[in-house]
Amino acid sequence: MTRQKKAKQHGGHTARMGSQGQAPVHTADDIRREFIAFFEQREHAFVPSAPLLPAQDPTLLFTNAGMNQFKDIFLGRESRDYTRAANSQKCIRAGGKHNDLEDVGRDTYHHTFFEMLGNWSFGDYFKREAIQWAWELLTEVWKLPKDRLHATVFGGDPAAGLEPDTEAERLWTKVTDINPSHVTHGDKKDNFWEMGETGPCGPCSEIHIDLTDDGSGAELVNADDPRVIEIWNLVFIQFNRDAEGNLSALPACHVDTGMGLERIAAVLQGKHSNYATDLFRPLIEKIETLTPHQYGWSTVKDGPGRFDTANVDDTGDVACRVIADHARTLTFAIADGVLPSNEGRGYVLRRILRRAARYGRQYLGIEGPFLCNLVPTVVEMMGEFFGELKDRREYVVETIREEEESFGRTLDRGIELFEKEAAKLTERQQTQLPGEVAFDLYATYGFPVDLTQLMAAERGLSVDMAGFDAAMARHRELSAGEDTFKAADVPDLPATDDSGKYSLEPIEATVLGWVQDGTYIGNDGRGQDARDTHGRDARATNAHRALERGDEAAVVLDRTNFYAEQGGQVGDAGHLRGDGVVFAVRDTQPAGGGVLHVGAVESGTLRIGQTVRCEVDPSRRDTMRNHTATHLLNWALREVLGDHVEQAGSVVAPDRLRFDFTHTQALSDDELDRVAELVNERILADEPVFAQEMPLAEARKIAGVRAVFGEKYPDPVRVLAVGVDDPTQAGRETPVEFCGGTHVTRTAQIGLFTLLGQEAVAKGVRRVTGATGRAALEHIRRNERALREASQALRTAPEEIAERAVAMQKELKQLRKAGPKAKKAAAANFAPEVVATSEHGEVRVGQVDHCDQAAARQLCDQQRQAGAAAVMVGGTDGKKVMLVAMVDEQLAASGALRADEWVRAAAEVVGGGGGGKPQLAQAGGKQPDKLPDALKRAGAVAAETLG
Repeated sequence: MTRQKKAKQHGGHTARMGSQGQAPVHTADDIRREFIAFFEQREHAFVPSAPLLPAQDPTLLFTNAGMNQFKDIFLGRESRDYTRAANSQKCIRAGGKHNDLEDVGRDTYHHTFFEMLGNWSFGDYFKREAIQWAWELLTEVWKLPKDRLHATVFGGDPAAGLEPDTEAERLWTKVTDINPSHVTHGDKKDNFWEMGETGPCGPCSEIHIDLTDDGSGAELVNADDPRVIEIWNLVFIQFNRDAEGNLSALPACHVDTGMGLERIAAVLQGKHSNYATDLFRPLIEKIETLTPHQYGWSTVKDGPGRFDTANVDDTGDVACRVIADHARTLTFAIADGVLPSNEGRGYVLRRILRRAARYGRQYLGIEGPFLCNLVPTVVEMMGEFFGELKDRREYVVETIREEEESFGRTLDRGIELFEKEAAKLTERQQTQLPGEVAFDLYATYGFPVDLTQLMAAERGLSVDMAGFDAAMARHRELSAGEDTFKAADVPDLPATDDSGKYSLEPIEATVLGWVQDGTYIGNDGRGQDARDTHGRDARATNAHRALERGDEAAVVLDRTNFYAEQGGQVGDAGHLRGDGVVFAVRDTQPAGGGVLHVGAVESGTLRIGQTVRCEVDPSRRDTMRNHTATHLLNWALREVLGDHVEQAGSVVAPDRLRFDFTHTQALSDDELDRVAELVNERILADEPVFAQEMPLAEARKIAGVRAVFGEKYPDPVRVLAVGVDDPTQAGRETPVEFCGGTHVTRTAQIGLFTLLGQEAVAKGVRRVTGATGRAALEHIRRNERALREASQALRTAPEEIAERAVAMQKELKQLRKAGPKAKKAAAANFAPEVVATSEHGEVRVGQVDHCDQAAARQLCDQQRQAGAAAVMVGGTDGKKVMLVAMVDEQLAASGALRADEWVRAAAEVVGGGGGGKPQLAQAGGKQPDKLPDALKRAGAVAAETLG
């Protein structure tokens, strides 16, 4: 059994319990509060919900279970200052392996967003307490009837070498008064939890409730029948599975439990449908104010009972359930920093929004944006417990509104195209929508393909996915990224003590080894030989290896003062110097508990066990300036734009800083100026910069402390505060954040801050770039130089350049507008001089102003039609010369006068050249003041050649 499957979030399609043992009604807030209080009374630490943006876990699109934030504890990578924990974790299951999106709305218990109530023991209590307390909460606090509860335990799996969990079975009948006949065995699929193919695992015990009218559902336990549903899963983590599949006992056993709030709320409130609970009903009532449709009307007609219906054939009811569910998902995800986009989790969010928008438009007749109007209801319902909803309410509303407006521009046309194509299929008695049509809906109208599949299924059709994939492949722009060194790909690196990274003072360290071609070569720091990625003894096979001049590698030391890239700050550069060797470090990267110094040997030979002096490049000081300035910038942006501003990414390097943040529109010049002004005011004030480690729980209590969404922080955590010596005294004017980077000790050390530019990164995300210290000064110098040059070129004072530029633009616009008229006037006034005659006609030469080459050819052609045998027209724009010559075919054929030779002779006078054909040629020149002389030369050449 997988934790994601069996820690069910949905809250089943419940039947109402009979009068026997009816539990008192609890609100969802009551249930959440009572659960947490129950375990706090049993010495559990309340741990706030982790963000929906998973911290440092690329395997997850969203946080999808309560145990996600404790995964590293189970894996032995992390420890906390508590061994018991409880919380209510917000979760999303949509996209990826665990995806409930397509079932939402079709029944009354699937959801994309849900809350997972859970309690944990990390090497503390085990099965006895977990079972006893679960039973106590359910039957004594919540008063669920004992005769309706069933427990399953793992019955063993001989094929897998797994014994039955007789301990849990014995405890159920010893520490609770459950009916012994209600304790039954389950198989590995249902009652054995594994984190993955390897790692921690163990049996689990599920608690089910019988909701049949007569309590006869014992045979329906684990039968996927909505009348007998699982309400709580207790996982007992007691084994470790190795790569060969062998199980061994863990040195410490853990407990991991999960109970879906939506499901237990339906049970305790006596509802058939999760959507009838107070977690959804206010949302459906709000939806009803936007549409003529009344939920449940087709089944119950009126009264409160209409919300507790399960009519899956009423498309209006389906639409209400979809929209209510998706509104919760969108509100929570966007408040946690996930934004709709075209890739990854952002695309999942966009699909959810567009799915809800289509249901509202097509089945409820709602025009225009409407999901954004549901956000205040979600906030009102859940904002007390999840305070981030209140803090970011307006930002969430605006983000959803913009996304709805964008899709709304193509939604109706996309539906129209789909209906047209579906009608064609019906006429032809075909059942598969062509992949090209699905791709057109995707690429042109913004319909995610799963939305098209859903629409097709509603019409009894399928989608040609092979054709869709082929069309996508043809459309997709192929690109190949550069192969880069990935530290995470190198296993089992020894740890490096990097506690010296906050100092620039050189330190001495010992070379443990290095990484080349994905393999670690050296000592693991504990006197053990390292092994390569194929399991071979890397040190033995490379015993005589050394790094010579020019060799590139990632060196591992026992200790370092180099900062490894993390939290947006780039890795340090510098040198490792030893006896006769210099290793140039161009980058520093983290790798598990180790630090990799990536670079090459400049001179000498580097050997394992050698002592080196670690010298960080002085450019680190510039990085420190930029990092502290980034924190000031974050604060200033919130001061100017509002509290909705959240950090969405950053890069801190020696030469620049880049800051991404949530905001829906470009900053005005006044806003940019004010932001820079606020930052420089803090710099000029020479304020102290506090940077110190604190216990995470204590640090979280600091007023106004900020953290990046999705970022996982250690315990203790490093706290940075500007303007105070004690961050616990921080106020609104104090920038205070969790940050493990390197910083200046006083703001005056930053020197100067300037903004370099801004741009849009994604919908709802802006980016500003800036510089500090020497880089800022150089930027200002370049601008001043450019300003002086512009002032000299325009012959105006620097402060009048903008006004002069506006005047010139206006003048240029007027000239362009008058251009065609001027050309017509020039053509009408064109009066060429006859410079020679031939048996074929006159030879004419003339000058015209405001004339381009096309107009000059037209003038030549007009003169030829008027009887001229040869014509040359010259013109100038004041900087360049243009010449066009045209000669009668017979005259050119005789060789007496050729257009190409003729125009070339004239062009020489104006310092240019040209050519063409005997009958038509053109040329240019750089000396407009000599154009009259050039035309005289043309006349003389014609007169001479024609005699």
